[in-house]
Amino acid sequence: MQPAGMRPISFLQPVGEAALVPADSVSWQIFKNPLALFIGGVAAVVLELAEPRVRSGVWNHTTFRTEPVRRLQRTGLAAMVTVYGARSVAEEMIAQIRQAHERVQGVTEAGAPYSAADPALLNWVQATACYGFLEAYCAYVRPLSLHERDCFLREAEPAAVLYGALGAPRSRAEMVAQFTAMRPCLEPSGILREFLGIMRGAPVLPAPLRPLQRLMVRAALAILPGWVRGTLLLDGHLRPWEQRLLRAAGGMADRLVLRGAPPAEACRRLGLPDRYLYDAPRPAILPSCGWDF
Repeated sequence: MQPAGMRPISFLQPVGEAALVPADSVSWQIFKNPLALFIGGVAAVVLELAEPRVRSGVWNHTTFRTEPVRRLQRTGLAAMVTVYGARSVAEEMIAQIRQAHERVQGVTEAGAPYSAADPALLNWVQATACYGFLEAYCAYVRPLSLHERDCFLREAEPAAVLYGALGAPRSRAEMVAQFTAMRPCLEPSGILREFLGIMRGAPVLPAPLRPLQRLMVRAALAILPGWVRGTLLLDGHLRPWEQRLLRAAGGMADRLVLRGAPPAEACRRLGLPDRYLYDAPRPAILPSCGWDF
C-alpha cells in the first residue's frame, strides 16, 4: 500500500482529524475489505477502458503496461487516502492528482480529442469506481440495502467534487442515468483484453494464491451489467462453487483486522478501537437489487 519511491503517507496523523468520509459510513465498511477492492477495482477499470477517450488517457499516459503492480499500489493508496486519510492529507493528495490530470491530453485513434480534466470523463471514472466497489462488496461479501447503496453514493460526493467530478452520480437513479448516457460510447478493444491478461498474471498475490487472483478477475467481469459484457464481448460466467468460494473468502476478509492497514490506523487516529469497523452494528434492512439497467 506504500509504493517504493513515494513519500510514505500516515493514516495515524494528524491525531483526531476527521476524514472526508465519516467513520460510521458505508464507505468505511466497504473499503476495509481487500477482496472487494481488488474485484471492484478490476471491474471499474474495465468500464473505464471501454470508453475510448478514457482508454487513451489511461493507456498512453501511465506506466500500467510496464509497472502494473506499482501502478496498482499507487491507485490503491489514492483510494485509501480518499476514504480513510485525514481531510488535510486527502485534499493535498487530490490537488496533486488534479494537477497531473491537467497535463494528460491527446487524441484517440479515431481522432477524438481527450483530456483527463474533462468533467464528463471524470464523472464516468467516478461512476465506474463507485459501481465496481459497491457491486463487488454486495456480490462477494454481504448484500447491502437500497438505503445503504444510496448512502455510499452520497458519501463519495465530497471527494468527487475535489477531483472535479461535479456530476458524479449521487443515487441509484443517477447511476443508471450515467450508464445509459455512456452506453453508445462503450466499445470492445484489444487493450481491454491486454489489461485483463496483465491482471491475471501480475504478481499481486503470493504465488500460491495466483489461481484465486485469476478467479477474482473473472469475478469482476461477472458483476458488470449484462449489456456491458455483451458490448465488450466478455464472458463473466462463474460456476456455483466458484461463487461460494469467493463469498467465503470475502466474508473472511471482512472479519480480518489488519492493525497496520489504513482502516485500523484511521480508527486509531480518531481514538476508536482497531475493531471498530468490525464490531459496528449493521442496519436491519432487507437487501435488494440496486440497479435497473
